[in-house]
Amino acid sequence: MKTRLLLALSLPFALASCTTTMLPGSPYTLGKQPAADAKGLNPSGTVRASVSGDMVMTEARVMGLAPNQYYVAHYHLQGTASTTPCASNGAPILSTAMVGRTDASGMLTLSKSVPRADVMNATYYNVHTAADATGTPADPGVACTAVRMMGM
Repeated sequence: MKTRLLLALSLPFALASCTTTMLPGSPYTLGKQPAADAKGLNPSGTVRASVSGDMVMTEARVMGLAPNQYYVAHYHLQGTASTTPCASNGAPILSTAMVGRTDASGMLTLSKSVPRADVMNATYYNVHTAADATGTPADPGVACTAVRMMGM
């Protein structure tokens, strides 16, 4: 009887520790960057970031990209070129890099989980055309969104 009562009382706490919390502002809406115009692209999509324990899961869905092309996306730190995150030219957070290939319609889906500490200071998420399957960026970015990761 005591075991059942203890289990009944502890179950809500165990379940609460397994919950996933969306980050402030998530889902984020991707906006078209100047490099997209140069390539004749019209990208749009969303980035969802959620916290579970010490991990942040990011899922990006982008359409309007070139078909059957590799892309790389990752978080960036705030740069000094502008106060607008996507125009600031901040350093990439390489541990967050996600590489994928679009389908025949130009749709890209990416997901990755990284330690929360890796993205705490990120201010934007950028999608680049990749030069190859390894994810070497071939442009400054075709789609971007500001993110708010601090205080998570």
